[in-house]
Amino acid sequence: MKSSFYYDGHYLKVAEKIKKHINSSSGFLSHQTAQSTRAVGDAIEFLIGETFDSFLQNWCSEYSKDFSRRAMADLAFIDKEGFYSIVDVKTHREDTRFNMPNLTSVERLARFYESDSNIFSLVMVKYAIESTKLTATEVIFSPIEFLDWECLTVGALGWGQIQIANSNNIKLIDRYSRKKWMLQLCDTLFEFYPKEIAKIQDRIGRFDEVVMHWESREDIWG
Repeated sequence: MKSSFYYDGHYLKVAEKIKKHINSSSGFLSHQTAQSTRAVGDAIEFLIGETFDSFLQNWCSEYSKDFSRRAMADLAFIDKEGFYSIVDVKTHREDTRFNMPNLTSVERLARFYESDSNIFSLVMVKYAIESTKLTATEVIFSPIEFLDWECLTVGALGWGQIQIANSNNIKLIDRYSRKKWMLQLCDTLFEFYPKEIAKIQDRIGRFDEVVMHWESREDIWG
């Protein structure tokens, strides 16, 4: 069974409500906060977290917003059909040229998606700031499998981190198949891992040279 919340398009209304809520809020940024991209992101996340369950209306049967920074989620909810959605909140300031946010570990996502009732979703808030006035220019709310692989990449951290290649260019495929998306993830990793192996082999070769260099030197510090 597919999630009606996502596959029947109800999630799109939530994105509109988030944008409207942010743009109708005032006074949540100070002059100091507005100077820090990290602080602005935290302020937006807090603003969304305080009211996100109300945006879901009768779709939400259980809601949580208390997660550590190392957790996969910033927010989570169980909908009326029993699907468990964890939500990662990301922000992007429009006047920055380039931004590659990490979404999640490929291994953590693979384990999480062993259950058909689990959904990993993204809220991306694009914004502009004038003084302390923040304007949300675009809000994307979507399960990760609706993100086109053309706008994603994998970064070399642990098993690999799924990243948005460029936050200025996010492409969605509404109602896309999770099975197809996960198989594309595997294909991406089958290309990614051999390149990482080649890099490691180069690094091993480099430090073979370092060993030879130091073995041939007189130990004047001994």
